[in-house]
Amino acid sequence: MESPSHRSDAQPKPSFAELFTPKLITVLREGYGWDKLRSDIVSGLTVAIVALPLSMAIAIASGTTPDRGLYTAIIGGFIISALGGSRFQIGGPAGAFIVLVAATVQQHGLDGMLLATLIAGIILMAIGLLRLGTYVKFIPYPVTVGFTAGIAVIIFASQIKDLLGLTLHEAEPAELVEKLEVLFGALGTFNIAAAGLALLSIGIIVGLKRWRPGWPGMLVAVGLTAVIALVFKLPVETIGTRFGGIPNALPMPALPAISVEKLQAVLPNAIAFALLGAIESLLSAVVADGMTGRRHRSNCELVAQGIANIASSLFGGVPATGTIARTATNVRAGARGPVSGMLHSVFLLAFMLVAAPLASYIPLAALAGVLAVVAWNMAEKHAVWTLLRSSRGDALVLLATLLLTVFKDLTYGIVVGFALAALQFINRMAKGTEVAPGAAGPLDDVADGTTPYDPAMSSDRDVVVYRISGAFFFAAASSVSAVLDRIADQHKALVIDFSAVSLLDSTAANAIAGVVGGAARKGVTIYLSGAKPYVRQALANHGVAAPGAHFADTIAEAVARAREHRLAEA
Repeated sequence: MESPSHRSDAQPKPSFAELFTPKLITVLREGYGWDKLRSDIVSGLTVAIVALPLSMAIAIASGTTPDRGLYTAIIGGFIISALGGSRFQIGGPAGAFIVLVAATVQQHGLDGMLLATLIAGIILMAIGLLRLGTYVKFIPYPVTVGFTAGIAVIIFASQIKDLLGLTLHEAEPAELVEKLEVLFGALGTFNIAAAGLALLSIGIIVGLKRWRPGWPGMLVAVGLTAVIALVFKLPVETIGTRFGGIPNALPMPALPAISVEKLQAVLPNAIAFALLGAIESLLSAVVADGMTGRRHRSNCELVAQGIANIASSLFGGVPATGTIARTATNVRAGARGPVSGMLHSVFLLAFMLVAAPLASYIPLAALAGVLAVVAWNMAEKHAVWTLLRSSRGDALVLLATLLLTVFKDLTYGIVVGFALAALQFINRMAKGTEVAPGAAGPLDDVADGTTPYDPAMSSDRDVVVYRISGAFFFAAASSVSAVLDRIADQHKALVIDFSAVSLLDSTAANAIAGVVGGAARKGVTIYLSGAKPYVRQALANHGVAAPGAHFADTIAEAVARAREHRLAEA
């Protein structure tokens, strides 16, 4: 295959500095004046108003305290915007992490979660610096939709207790079936006041989104329900009664407890944090690109995500990532660059410093209502329905990922879903590999529908021409080589045309080498025509060369040489 340096239209490879220059620097170089700053102030404030209740709700659902969600949005969000590769990315705690963080806290404690977040940050930096960000985008769409919908189901299930104001006399199980059994057994403790506030919270958010989309529905819902609970002295749990409120200052940074045993224990959790963070942040950046027509720098974004997670762990926060809903809100609010995201963190810090005592009055039922809406929006119902109708393969991948995410865990869901999607892709690619004319491969008992070449091209019965088309790789290698072996048994010379081969891997090259070797032992000469440079090199690397095989540029040349060889032998 020609290298880019050999093509006249090739673009020069970007330098390290170009790949990892934060978009903040790019925006400032373009010129940044008062008009742009004013737009970023408005959009930053808008996003901060959305992020304030959401950050606390996500932290609580993750098994930590509400202040840790704010620390993540303030510290992690600022770094993601300042150092990231997207102009519009808003970072902070994300609903997608609730399941993983809650499980990590339950298994390894708060220190274990902080250590896993720190390691995840290091892994994300390594992924970015090794320029592997592009490969993260290869997660198949049915897998993404499946695990997102699965997470949505788990988030909603985790909020049933606070939505209904139930009182549990035992720890709430993490597994869905056991959780539902315990919650069903506690229905006798149903709190009508809590359920009413939760329903009111959901109604306000949904109603304002429909009739007043410019209003901060989540903040209005949380604030109004807090006022109602306080004025009417409703018997419901609040942030103050459960957590004692939130501090009005950032903590001093500190390393989590580190030991070899702890590192080994939390490493799988850290890898899961890093992979989910990479997927979520790059997906969010792609959404922002689609809304604005700009392009983000994937690897720069991952490095920034890594630094943000390291910093978040030092300040006691949960994992930070790019957030799709808040990023979209940032774009719609008129953001002009990363300064908006940085200001969103500054405004959150100001809210925490000034209004921390008021947060104590927020009912947990209202925050549960916020997360119920988040879960509903995450589920991507239209995408699920579309994939279920599109093909049996896509439906299988989607359902396997969703069900394993819900009933096993997220890691199993992604791994199995990706494996099924890969097998489906391999099967489709293998079916697209054809050998013309006619004979089907030994693994199929139906005609493959290929058409023969012009008979005039190969009128000599001892010289036959066949073409391989499509991606010729390991899944098709056995079938194709068996067909060619059978053909070589019936002729004195075989021309194999490679001009329509779009891909050739080492397994396929080795299979052709086997065909050439077998044909040579029977006195049959192989001619290979139309092979692209990288295909020819791959075949040569596996020993496909004279005297058993000869390369030609065209079919006509290969046929002519084969006939000359036959006449010379005669």
